[in-house]
Amino acid sequence: MNIAKTLLRRLAATVLCLTLAGPALAGEAAPAAQDPALEKQMLSVAAELRCLVCQNQTIADSNAELAVDLRNQVRDMLRKGQTQDQIIDYMTARYGDFVLYRPPLKQTTALLWFGPALLLLVAVAGLVLALRRRSRLPDDQFDAEAELAEDNPVLPGRPAP
Repeated sequence: MNIAKTLLRRLAATVLCLTLAGPALAGEAAPAAQDPALEKQMLSVAAELRCLVCQNQTIADSNAELAVDLRNQVRDMLRKGQTQDQIIDYMTARYGDFVLYRPPLKQTTALLWFGPALLLLVAVAGLVLALRRRSRLPDDQFDAEAELAEDNPVLPGRPAP
């Protein structure tokens, strides 16, 4: 019994030490920008570019390594005097339209722009057709409870078959 208590105390102490060691091993926050105007300009450009790893974030919002590298590259290009349009053109030439957070409307991106609306229209049309077909059924052919019972043979309040 004494051995079990000793092992339990040692285990608790080990867990406590490992828990407290986490903050000590945490990385430092990124230093504030040397040039706030350059940083603001970099964030403006980075907000237009999609993170190629995350895909649902801009490189300004992402903490992925590639996004950090791309932000550093944008910062270097701005230091060299390139404009936002030049940087975006370079990134588009290198990675394609996919790198743009708001890709242009082209034949190759039309499905991306109109696909969700098209899917919604198809779903609404299917629902309307199904409801029309049901409304045309005579009352003696349509029994909602019987239809539910076919889909799920055990309903609350009904005995199992």
